[in-house]
Amino acid sequence: MMYIVGASQFASTVMATNQPKRGSENDDCSFLPLVHDIIKCMDKESQDVHQELVKFKTRIHEAREQIGAMPGIDMSLFEQQHELETLREQVRTKNQLLQKYKSLCMFDVPKAS
Repeated sequence: MMYIVGASQFASTVMATNQPKRGSENDDCSFLPLVHDIIKCMDKESQDVHQELVKFKTRIHEAREQIGAMPGIDMSLFEQQHELETLREQVRTKNQLLQKYKSLCMFDVPKAS
């Protein structure tokens, strides 16, 4: 069975395969729980505020590293649009070739009698 994907799916698949797998702990970019913990520590006048602030700074640092490692982040908007158009053109060309080869009927295997 053969699937034909759109350019956006193709581009996201290409980008996803070029990225190293990240653990689920790095996928969480929510800062609100950490801010909430900091505020709770401040309300209680707890000594854990510094520990919570270190967690918050660490999470921000990890998020910055993830953003810096994203594919295409170093490219301008024009370059990204050009890359996307190039990928779309490749998909169109491949789809045309697939249709051409399907119409040749070379893949029909004659039945043995």
